[in-house]
Amino acid sequence: MSGSTGVRGTPHEIALLGGGPRAAVTVAVVALHLRGAVEAGAPGTLRAVDGEAGRALPALPPPGTPLDVWPADGPGPAEPVTGARRALYLESAVYSCLGEPSEVRELVRHPDVRWAVAEVRVGLAEAGLLRYPLLGPTRAARRRLRVLRKACPVPASRRGLPDHDKLLAVALHGETALRVLVPRFALRAGLTGRVAVTDRGMLRHSPRGGIYGGGGSSSSYYCGGGGGGGGD
Repeated sequence: MSGSTGVRGTPHEIALLGGGPRAAVTVAVVALHLRGAVEAGAPGTLRAVDGEAGRALPALPPPGTPLDVWPADGPGPAEPVTGARRALYLESAVYSCLGEPSEVRELVRHPDVRWAVAEVRVGLAEAGLLRYPLLGPTRAARRRLRVLRKACPVPASRRGLPDHDKLLAVALHGETALRVLVPRFALRAGLTGRVAVTDRGMLRHSPRGGIYGGGGSSSSYYCGGGGGGGGD
């Protein structure tokens, strides 16, 4: 398991270890949104966007078919089942469920998404990061999460972050990262709740660019990443 920042494991896997199925589904949703395949629907819902990004996703196998034998009718052996491949099928499962606007909690319960999350779990268990029979994170997994959260704090801004690093931030920090990286989408789609501000003085005296400073023309880099920015 490897990523462009040198962090072992896909953001989807890291999210599943740290926050369970809903966290992994949230990372998949944000990944699809960043590629233009998913947008907010009616308040608190998500919906698929018909376009090249969605059509590029792999077709889901028939129910009960493990990824290591899919596709069964291909010209050669099935592709190796890597963390990246499992993550792509999780995104495909999420996308396929969004022909009609749905809430995140509905996605998490859908049979196709549950299958895809189970496949991600298989990879984590094979890597020794989930223990049987309860499938909770192992001591090594919890240690890895602590190290990653310390090494990769919440970004001060989305400016200059490549998509992979945005997903890693969401996997590690959940709603806090969503409010920095995709605030409007996350709020409209029901991924985050509204924040009540009780002390208006905090707004008057807080520095521009958020609680971590920044802003202006400077770029933010996350865990060794850099590159183009992106809108919300």
